[in-house]
Order: sequence, then structure tokens, then C-alpha cells
Amino acid sequence: MNYFVLIIVGVAGIALGMYLARRNKGGLISEQEERKAENKKKILEFLQEHGPTSPLLRQGYEGQARLRRVKQIRNNDVEKLAGVSNATAERYLNELEKEGAITQHGTIGQGVFYTLKSASLGD
Repeated sequence: MNYFVLIIVGVAGIALGMYLARRNKGGLISEQEERKAENKKKILEFLQEHGPTSPLLRQGYEGQARLRRVKQIRNNDVEKLAGVSNATAERYLNELEKEGAITQHGTIGQGVFYTLKSASLGD
């Protein structure tokens, strides 16, 4: 008899937990996804409006090289802008690059910076 009561209470507890989880839907994961989307949007807006400019070498017509100034962002800028860690800033920049929104210039170290895709060297 005692086992039967324990089984009933256990099943009721699981059912109640599942009901409350579905009712709450969003939770922590959706909040993190929202924050991530907001931060990636901030990065793109920063690049479009307020990014510091840097000279980039661009191939002109007839093979002449010329300099032009483009807006750029670095990993440290993203850390400060979004209030995230170094690893998270790097992850955001890598995701934006994979999405085709930005282009990475450089490979490793402090010389690496990112520009909007429309401002990249191949444009």
C-alpha cells in the first residue's frame, strides 16, 4: 500500500513539473538567445554607425592599389560594447562571420579586426 501511494505521488509530481515547464516556456535558454541576438545586433549597429575607421588596402581598377578608410571592430570592442567575456565576444564575431555579415582581417593576435561585409577588401 505504501509503495502504491509513493508511485502515485511521484507520477503526480512529474506531471506537475512537466505542466509548469511548458507553461513557463521561455526560461533561461530563450533569455540567453534573446541576449545573444541583441548583442549581435549591437555589434552590427556599432560597425554601421560608430566604428573606428582604419585604412584598408583595396585593389582598384587596372591593378592599382589604393587606401580607403572603413569602419572596424575588434574583439576588445565587443567585450566592452556587450559586456561579455573574451570567449563570448570571439564567439559572436565568429557567428557573424559565418552568417556573412562581417569579414575577418588577419588571422591571430591583436592585429585581427572585423569589417562589415560590404566594406571588405574584395568589394
